[in-house]
Amino acid sequence: MNLTNLIFGIYPYIALTTFLVGSVIRFDREQYTWKADSSQLFEKEQLQKGSILFHIGVLALFMGHFAGLVTPHSWFLSLGVSDMMHQVVAISAGAAFGSLCMMGGVILWKRRMYNSRVRANSRFMDIFILNWILVTLGIGLLTIPVSIYHAFSGDASVMIALAEWVQGMLLLNADAEMLAGVGFIYKLHLFLGMTVFLLFPFTRLVHVWSAPFSYVWRPYQIVRTKFVKRSR
Repeated sequence: MNLTNLIFGIYPYIALTTFLVGSVIRFDREQYTWKADSSQLFEKEQLQKGSILFHIGVLALFMGHFAGLVTPHSWFLSLGVSDMMHQVVAISAGAAFGSLCMMGGVILWKRRMYNSRVRANSRFMDIFILNWILVTLGIGLLTIPVSIYHAFSGDASVMIALAEWVQGMLLLNADAEMLAGVGFIYKLHLFLGMTVFLLFPFTRLVHVWSAPFSYVWRPYQIVRTKFVKRSR
């Protein structure tokens, strides 16, 4: 078995199994940690700016990736969406929301790394997963110039190959050979993205499972001090 078959034929199932089983085990055994620890008490201005940009961007990217990769190619064609139109929409949306997510992520990274109080109250995995997500996002943004070149060349083969591989993988029939003609930058992005799912149960990302529908527009928590000023 070569490395390609290991990474794109077996590793996806290791990542997804860890993602699902690990989440269940953590919820069952460590419910107290089933949350994203708030650090608003230490600093809120950068948190608000970064969090809004990051969450809007990452939610849009997730939904866009899901719709673009899981929807069968024949469905797009039956709806009158050509391969080139599909590519243009994917490139445009990916560039816009990817940039938005990166801006928010950088703000959150700078805050976590350089605000002494936030850094002191950060766990190792808080920093590690944020770095991993930003690297994954950065590699994803680097695929955009390559995709633009493919679009101008009228070549949709990479986009179709990626979608067919994802669909086959979800149907428990991952075929690494489908990615034979896909460039390294895309494969690296896939590997990094799959690893996010592998790391998911061991990080604060588990709070996504419990997020209510009003999560995006809910107000921030108000934290009040116990200190009472005494009048003289």
